[in-house]
Amino acid sequence: MRKLLSAAALGLFVSLASGAIAADAVAPVKAVMDATVANWAGGDSDWQDIFEESKLNQLYSKDFIEKYKAAAQFPAVDEDGISPFDYDVIVGGEDACPLEDLTISLQAPSNGKTEVVAQFKKSTCMGTDPQYQAYTSVRFEVLEESGKAVIDDIMTTDDSGNVSSLKDAMQAIVKQQQQ
Repeated sequence: MRKLLSAAALGLFVSLASGAIAADAVAPVKAVMDATVANWAGGDSDWQDIFEESKLNQLYSKDFIEKYKAAAQFPAVDEDGISPFDYDVIVGGEDACPLEDLTISLQAPSNGKTEVVAQFKKSTCMGTDPQYQAYTSVRFEVLEESGKAVIDDIMTTDDSGNVSSLKDAMQAIVKQQQQ
């Protein structure tokens, strides 16, 4: 009986610890989404770079940071000289309205990663047609690194249903520039 109780107690502890790690998976995604919401809110606020140095080191995995820094050597726009992207990677474009109906949902952990899905409307100010009222979903793959939850990849789906990995896109930028 004593061994059974100990095994049950251990199982409960592992379950609670896993839940705590999974719950923390939302934190880096929330930080990225808060910045993205602020960026598209309008007004005179400064653009928040979701990949600036302190955010990179705080919110993203070592592998993601390595791929971002390699791609950042090839800025998309010569005038800005900073980002390898010439669009907002979260909204999937250069134009968006203030984001509406944002939800962030935590999925079950799998293979050492937890998927966190952000869903929002990004085009409601462009019209009432269904295409402008549609939801956009962005999937964040979050893992634990050095005791904290960090984003390892950002997955987007285009209008044709094709899924894209931001890490793959960064590797493609580097490969293209090296040819």
